[in-house]
Amino acid sequence: MLLDLDVQDRRVVIFGEPAAAASTARRFARARARVRLVCAEPADPAPPDDSIAGVCRLAQPEVQDTAGLLKLLAPAWLVVTAGPPDELSDRVRVLCHRLKIVHTHHTVGPTDKRGRVVLVGGGPGASRLLTIEACEALLDADVVFYDRLAPTDDLDRLAPGAELVDVGKLPYHHPTSQHRIEELIIERARRGQVVVRLKGGDPFVFGRGGEEVRACRAAGVEVRVVPGVTSAVSVPAAAGIPVTHRGISRTFTVVSGHLPLSGAELESLARLGGTVVILMGMAGLTQTVTGLVAAGLSAATPAAVVERGFSDSQRTTTGRLADLPELVGRVGVTSPAVVVIGDVAAFAAEQVGSGPLASQYSLLADPGR
Repeated sequence: MLLDLDVQDRRVVIFGEPAAAASTARRFARARARVRLVCAEPADPAPPDDSIAGVCRLAQPEVQDTAGLLKLLAPAWLVVTAGPPDELSDRVRVLCHRLKIVHTHHTVGPTDKRGRVVLVGGGPGASRLLTIEACEALLDADVVFYDRLAPTDDLDRLAPGAELVDVGKLPYHHPTSQHRIEELIIERARRGQVVVRLKGGDPFVFGRGGEEVRACRAAGVEVRVVPGVTSAVSVPAAAGIPVTHRGISRTFTVVSGHLPLSGAELESLARLGGTVVILMGMAGLTQTVTGLVAAGLSAATPAAVVERGFSDSQRTTTGRLADLPELVGRVGVTSPAVVVIGDVAAFAAEQVGSGPLASQYSLLADPGR
């Protein structure tokens, strides 16, 4: 059950099977609830996990012990059942109804008893573009390892019970290496935690998601992928640019500009036509543009650069392909930005000064210069 409740300083009583109930308790504790964890077994003889420090563990009364159950339930603001025996769950639900206490049930499946990894595509950076499945994965997380381009502004609200770990990598600067990230997510999953690896865009579009999936499988860790809205399509759309359009472009090619394109690659792009979308392409923009023109693509081809798509500071620069490096230098375009090359890029200019989109876009260069 998906709940969006502010539980800070509220008493939450959790009944359940020890592993599932402890996982639920971690999430509520990190959301600053006052948690009472009720299990058939009292506190473990082993030292408690630091991630649920401060949670009060209580012995579970017998199902027939109404007085004992009421003593636990009466002061509660929210009651959660997480996999206790059906008879106890039913009894708790009935008592909560009589006491008018909010009750929810967390269904325990076979994966709740062991750790797992979920690779989540966060889209182009705006949390409103997260999928429902992505939001549910974040809500269920014990720990979130996130990138700098992922939606992070309200991550504490989206994952209220999770530890948030920044492993973001800047261009050409990786304080946390890819190998170390893989080690971290596997290590946490082996502790029995639900691990979300939150990435910008889609995990499988230049997101190295395939590497992380292979690492988890090689380590015997369960892993699944939640697709995200790729910036290759969504950011141009935010600037009014369709990557395909009937009668103008029936193909689009997504290219990583992180490393220089080879001569053969540039020639293929120039011959193919359609739309070229370049991600991570600002550092090598001059070399890419020069190479495409040399390979035969018209210097007058419309081009656009969309910065910080879907943010309050989104900005679009348009112009002729050959002039694009000089234009972005003059304007001061910075990453993150998506480059669009092809006739559809001219659509960006149509958005400026007309219609409801006018306030979102800024034409900073005259394509005719």
